[in-house]
Amino acid sequence: MSAIDTLIGAELPAARGGDRAAYGRIVAACQNTVTAVALAITHDVPASEDIAQEAFLSAWQHLKRLQNPSSFLPWLRQITRNLARDHLRANRHRPLDGEGADIAIELAADPSPTPMQQLVEDEREHAAAELISALPEDSREVLLLFYREGQSSQQVALLLGLSDAAVRKRLSRARQSLREDLLARFGEFAAGSAPGVAFTSIIATALTIASPPAAAKGILGIAAVGGAKTLGKITLGAGGSIAIALIGAFAGIWLGLRKQLKGAIDDEERHALIRSAAINGAASVLFLVAMLALARLSDGWVPTVLAMLVFIAVIFYQSMVAQPRILQRRHAMEAARNPALAAKTRRRERIYCWLGATIGLIGGFGGLIAGLIASGRL
Repeated sequence: MSAIDTLIGAELPAARGGDRAAYGRIVAACQNTVTAVALAITHDVPASEDIAQEAFLSAWQHLKRLQNPSSFLPWLRQITRNLARDHLRANRHRPLDGEGADIAIELAADPSPTPMQQLVEDEREHAAAELISALPEDSREVLLLFYREGQSSQQVALLLGLSDAAVRKRLSRARQSLREDLLARFGEFAAGSAPGVAFTSIIATALTIASPPAAAKGILGIAAVGGAKTLGKITLGAGGSIAIALIGAFAGIWLGLRKQLKGAIDDEERHALIRSAAINGAASVLFLVAMLALARLSDGWVPTVLAMLVFIAVIFYQSMVAQPRILQRRHAMEAARNPALAAKTRRRERIYCWLGATIGLIGGFGGLIAGLIASGRL
């Protein structure tokens, strides 16, 4: 077995169990191969790295489908090729408008990099695309990996699942199709565009947000065969979910507080109600931050359940103990004016309060348990 086969065989069982560090070591060993496959199809270095990120994350999400460790590399290469072809189809003949136009305008207006630096960078990317296009199609992956893997045809053969003879034949055909100076330029480009430690770090960061492979459906859905999400999109999606949750929490707190403040009998009661609402708001923010942090730092279910219990305890105390005490004087005044109506109002409030508490408990813990099961933590 080759060194990479040995590494995959050793790390894959732990990765399938949700070990992000083990999968990170697989990423570091395979990143040259995956980016080379994507680059050979797209002819675009930034796009190839985005596609490689998507491929690694999709593979992580669906590791449970893989039974044989020796099938991992062929499976990963196919995911990458599918994503790269999807990228080409999605961007073919696309006009520069909307977000793309905005980005182009921003780049043109940004003094850093300078216009000369931008021109050099654009020329470099254009030259790279021309160099790749000049190669025979079946030789592009081989030649890119050849220069990224220390010019070892045997290593390239192992990484691409080919025989050494087939690799040597494709290398020979590529050398015949390029002049010696162009081949030297291509070698420099291939080695210089290889992903480094930063690429592995980006994947590691993305893994802390994505669900473990135990989940039947993950944050990337079916990226292996269809559309995919980059790390930026995943992060934005998580941030958007948190923002929606925060907006909903604060909207509920504000609507309840607004109704209570309308009947406040003095400043003391008003300030106490505002303080209680602020505690509920702070608890909501801290709870959501804790959920996001635990999703990244812990693979267990106990810390998540404890955070949920603390949050519910704070909300219940404020709703069923603190606020009734704050409103005690108002309720006494209402009872003195109209005992029957006051008793009926209190009874209705208690029913609504317990109904809301029951629905909140069932919905909150039901959602929590479903999330823990879906993420493989329970």
